[in-house]
Amino acid sequence: MKAMILAAGKGERLRPLTLHTPKPLVRVGGVPLIEYHLRALAAAGFTDIVINHAWLGQQIEDHLGDGSQFGVSIQYSPEGEPLETGGGIFQALALLGDEPFAVVNGDIWTDYEFAALRQPLTGLAHLVLVDNPAHHTSGDFSLSGGQVQDGMSGADTLTYSGIAVLHPDLFRGCTAGAFKLAPLLRNAMAAGQVTGERLQGHWVDVGTHERLAEVESLIKDAR
Repeated sequence: MKAMILAAGKGERLRPLTLHTPKPLVRVGGVPLIEYHLRALAAAGFTDIVINHAWLGQQIEDHLGDGSQFGVSIQYSPEGEPLETGGGIFQALALLGDEPFAVVNGDIWTDYEFAALRQPLTGLAHLVLVDNPAHHTSGDFSLSGGQVQDGMSGADTLTYSGIAVLHPDLFRGCTAGAFKLAPLLRNAMAAGQVTGERLQGHWVDVGTHERLAEVESLIKDAR
C-alpha cells in the first residue's frame, strides 16, 4: 500500500516560523514534523510515499530527497497553486495507482501505529477519528459499529485526525482544480461506504505556536 503525506499548507498561524520554512519542515523536538511521519510510515511497512507541496515546496524536496535516508521512496506532486485536500489528492492519483492508499496530514503529530491502516478496505474510505480537541469541540463525524456518519455537533461526535485510507474511486467524477475532501467523504458516508476507528494515543494538530509547544512537551515526556 502506498501512502501520501499532505504537505501543501502555508501554515499562516505559525508565522513567523513559516515565512521562510514550509510548515512540514518546522522542527519540534529538534526534528522536522514530516520526518516523524516518514519514519513511522517506514516502520509500518509503507515504502512508497507521495508528497504534495506548494508553499516553499522545493525546500521539502531538497531536504527529503528521494527518501532513501528514511528507508522509503518518495515521489512529489508539486502544486503551482494550492489545490486544497481533495484537489491535491486528485492530482496525485496518477502517482498513487489504482489501489487504496493511506493519507496523512503533514501538519499533525501523533504516536498512532500506521500499521493498523494496512487492512483490507471494505468501502471507499476508512477514517481515523480522535476525541474532539479544545479548538474543535463540535467535532466532525460520528462513529458507530465501525461505520462513520456525518455527525451532528455535540458530545457524540469525533474529529477527523487527518489520517485515512482512501480508494481512488472516491474521486470518480472529479475534475482537476481546487476542491475539498469533506464533501466526497460525506457523500460516501451517506452510501454506507466509510468505516472508521478511534485513535488511542497522542494526537496534536500542530496549527499554532501553543500546540507546537504541546508537542514539544509530549516528546520531552516520552524521552
